[in-house]
Amino acid sequence: MLGSLGWQELLIILAILALVFGASRVADLGGALGRGIREFRTEAKGDADPKADSATAAPKGEPPAGT
Repeated sequence: MLGSLGWQELLIILAILALVFGASRVADLGGALGRGIREFRTEAKGDADPKADSATAAPKGEPPAGT
């Protein structure tokens, strides 16, 4: 269904959403949607988050925990 929508229809839908919710709220929703999609793709690929790895890694010179 979304494949049949042209840019004019999407523009009208975005204008209606901006009128109903306000432009800043629509921008926040778009940002949240983009972050969610990005996180989903990262998890689906199985890529590790470098921030999470550094937090759980053992300090240099010490063996990893559990060995």
